[in-house]
Amino acid sequence: MTRDEIMELTMEEIEARRAELRGMVDVEGADLDAMQAEADILNERRAQLIAEREERKADAAAVAEGAGMEIETEKENRHMDIMEIRKSPEYIEAYANYIKTGKDKEVRALLTENATGGTIPVPVMVEDRVRTAWERDGITSRVRKSYLKGNLKVGFEISASGAVVHAEGDSAIDPETLVTGIVTLVPSSIKKIVELSDEILSMRGSEFLDYIYDEITYQIAKKAADELIGKIKAAGTQSTSTSVGIPAITSTTVSIGLVAQALGNLSDEATDPVVIMNKATWAEFKKAQYAANFPVDPFEGCEVVFNNSLASFTAATTGVPWLVVGDLEKGALMNFPDGNDIEFRFDDLTKAAQDLVRVIGREYVGIGIVGPGQFVKVTK
Repeated sequence: MTRDEIMELTMEEIEARRAELRGMVDVEGADLDAMQAEADILNERRAQLIAEREERKADAAAVAEGAGMEIETEKENRHMDIMEIRKSPEYIEAYANYIKTGKDKEVRALLTENATGGTIPVPVMVEDRVRTAWERDGITSRVRKSYLKGNLKVGFEISASGAVVHAEGDSAIDPETLVTGIVTLVPSSIKKIVELSDEILSMRGSEFLDYIYDEITYQIAKKAADELIGKIKAAGTQSTSTSVGIPAITSTTVSIGLVAQALGNLSDEATDPVVIMNKATWAEFKKAQYAANFPVDPFEGCEVVFNNSLASFTAATTGVPWLVVGDLEKGALMNFPDGNDIEFRFDDLTKAAQDLVRVIGREYVGIGIVGPGQFVKVTK
């Protein structure tokens, strides 16, 4: 074998070749000088592999001690920061295995911080996917979001006296009459369970994460939107010291001017209102538009957002809201005490007989209406 060929051998191949050479020593006519020269190169390659193995062990120990992961490029040998680690294929694969098994040893070995029990950051591609899921929903994409620990208290103004003109020399103006309230956003868990077959679990890295996050994040974001609509429907018409009131108007028909009437009940601060309805209600508005027989926009230039947790106009009963008009950004808030990462639980026992594994996704979020005058609802 040539030197170049020997320097490409693995440890197993080297040991096999050394054994062959030892068996050839007593063969009559053997070229002992050539065999010795080859043995020297084999020993050199063996020493090289041992040195590389020890270097990898040292690097792994350094990572465990918090030194980080060292990567080599042709131009430099530099420290890999946490963002680069989270983008790496190795981390994506390790995180996928963590989701499948609940065991974090592999994924922690790649992190610069190795504290047991600490939060494991998601890969960047997962973070982008979660953000996309929340932005894809017409309601959650417009609602303001915060990331504060615990229950979040948000103050709001119920009523206040207006400003006055004060001419120089006039008597002092009366103090402001201000009535305020506080809304408390108490977080709760939104959960989604998916059942995975062995074929799905056999997917690797990003393919597996794409599948599971697309399904779970979409359903969680949709449920969060439904919860907000539920709070709007259940809100009283008058604000109290602990809740924001939402006025209601009644209509027994789907008429062209109904959205305009609703807009007239919003405050001046509601600058970007949308119209929220069931898709079947949208069809009723379009029917009314066509029946008018002239070009008119029944939605008054506002964007329509669909949410089927609102009853359709035809299915709604007396007193049940079937239409909401309002400014989602100023009127509502979602608080994520643990960030917008989804927590997973892995259950391979419940459906073991059917060869199915249950994955439970959980998002911790507090949802509330925080802006008076930002919404109006329409009931029959």
